[in-house]
This record gives sequence, structure tokens and C-alpha cells, in this order.
Amino acid sequence: MNPMRMLLGVLVLAVSASGCASCSGTGQRMLGVIEGPINDPGNRSLRRSIMAFGLKEFCHEMTTRNAPLKLNEDSPVTGRFYPQTCSAREMSDGNLSVTFGGPGYAWTNVTKKLTFSTNGAIEYDQDFLMEGSTMYAYFHTKKLASSDFRTQIIEQPIANMMNQIAPMADGIGRQLVNSQLSQGFTVIREANGTADFTIGKVDKGKRPVHPYEVRGEDRITYENLRTEVHQNQRDFIGPIEVEDSGRALFFTGTVDGGVAIDVLFMTKSEGEASLKLYLDYPMTGPLSGTPIAADVMQPGVAFKKIVPVPKGLYFIVLDNTATAGQVAPPQNPLDDRAAAVSYVAQIGEAP
Repeated sequence: MNPMRMLLGVLVLAVSASGCASCSGTGQRMLGVIEGPINDPGNRSLRRSIMAFGLKEFCHEMTTRNAPLKLNEDSPVTGRFYPQTCSAREMSDGNLSVTFGGPGYAWTNVTKKLTFSTNGAIEYDQDFLMEGSTMYAYFHTKKLASSDFRTQIIEQPIANMMNQIAPMADGIGRQLVNSQLSQGFTVIREANGTADFTIGKVDKGKRPVHPYEVRGEDRITYENLRTEVHQNQRDFIGPIEVEDSGRALFFTGTVDGGVAIDVLFMTKSEGEASLKLYLDYPMTGPLSGTPIAADVMQPGVAFKKIVPVPKGLYFIVLDNTATAGQVAPPQNPLDDRAAAVSYVAQIGEAP
């Protein structure tokens, strides 16, 4: 056997013995030491063998995150998809076959809030490259078979009364979800566990554009995005998984658009129940329970909030309604006062 391939094989065993998904920090640093041989095109089958250990956790990762929906890469988030069911298996050719299902929401000026459920199947051609101790994991969509897309709620009363709008809304929602899924995604994973999930491909050594520049290894970044929260709407960031005790949620952001909004921190149970109400009813009503923490983000003012939390799953809700929180935005059906929010949500050691 080639001595280098033997060394790489030993590294595979070292990584798998670490017991962590997608390589432990130690295993990932070891791979970075021999970046050149790892990235060699001739070692792709070995890279897939290494990835196979992390892929065992693929569905866990998929169902403990949301998929932000955008009209294009430079646009703000206009909705989210929440996978709730997932099944993944490695195919005979080494590709990854994933079936999934779950609900979601989006906002358009034709429908206002649009909620949906969808099931589908994706075949990914996966690979990774190393840049020092940073891993660039690539999931290229080879085949997308989305089915059973169903529009559930259309908020706009006029749209609801016009039967021809329903098929249009169905087409808008289906296209929005499929356009995101068809691009595949890149996971840029640091040795400390921070992972940047980005739609499409990011070349090794490059970084996607985010509202905030994040430095250091003391916090794990969950999302670093820009979103629009329209009048009488909410945006549910999560579920955010906190894996250890003694941790805190860190939220930093700014809001444009001349309106203040509420920032609400909720447990998994209350957040999911509130999200279900948001998905099931055209008009946005009260939350299902009391947030564990809340604050107001004023327009044009830098906002920072730290919330110590025990191990568990959480949601951060951006609220631009009069039915929750302290802020009661003006109610003018002809003047949508959308809040454009740039934010970074992180997990770190509690102060």
C-alpha cells in the first residue's frame, strides 16, 4: 500500500474514534496538517470515507436547523423551511440520498404571509476540502424530486377570494423552496465547531458575505444573515441547539426601516407551539407562552442581548406585530413598514 494512503487511512480511524459528527476538532486539525494530500483529487474516495462518519448525523443537523429562503443570494431572508422528518442513506455510487418533509412560510407582496408544507427527495454528490484546519464540505444537488407541495394559508384576504391566486401562490412557494434546494449547499466548519451553512458553492479559502464579521473561536455562530420582517409578521430563528450547560445565547443586530421590533427568546416547546400558530392562521395572534427573555430593538441603534440558558433547543423570534412584546407597530394596510434586520445569533460561554 502507498505509505501516504496508509497514513490517511489511520487518520480516518482517528477521526471516527473521536465520536463527534463531521470530525472532532482534534481530528479536523489532524486533517489540516496534511492538507495537500487530503485535497489531492486522487484521494476523493478517501475523503468520502471520512465524510461518511459525519453523514451519520446529517438528519440530526437537518432537523435542528431551518433553511432560510431568499429570492436570490443578495436578497434578505423572506421565509423559512423547517425540516421535521429526514432519512438519509449512502447510495451504491457513494452519493447521499435524502428524503425530507416539513412546514414553512414565506412573504410576498401578492399573498402577504404564505405558509406551506412540502416533502421531497434529494440526491447529493458530496465532498470536502481542507484550508488549514478549516473544512469546506460540499453538497452538490444531483437530483431534486420535490413532491406534495401544499399551500396551507394565504394571509391576503383579496388573494383568498380569488381562486386564480391560489395556484399562483403554490407556484411561488414551490419555486422559492426548490430554487434553494437545487443549488446545494456548502458547510464551512471551523475546528471549534462553528459551522457556516451557505446555499450554493463557496470556493475553498473564500467566505460568503455576511452582515457581521465574526472573529475568534469563543462562540459558535448559528446564523449571520439579513432578514425582512413585514408589518404584522414574525420571523422564527431556530431551532438553536445548545449542547452544554453553562452557555448563553448571544444576539447582535441592527434594524432599518424606521420601526422598532421585539426580540423574543423562547424554549423549544413554546417556540414550536408559537410557530405552529403562525403557520396555521392567516392573521398573527398572541404567542403560545411567555418568552424566557425579551427586549426591543430600536431602529438605527446597535442591539446586543445575552441570555444564559441550560442545555436544550431554543428560538429567537423577531416580532413586528401588536399581539406580542412591547412594541405596537402602526396598522396601515396601505403602508407596509417592514423592518430590515441584520443579525448574528451565537452560542457561547455564559458570563
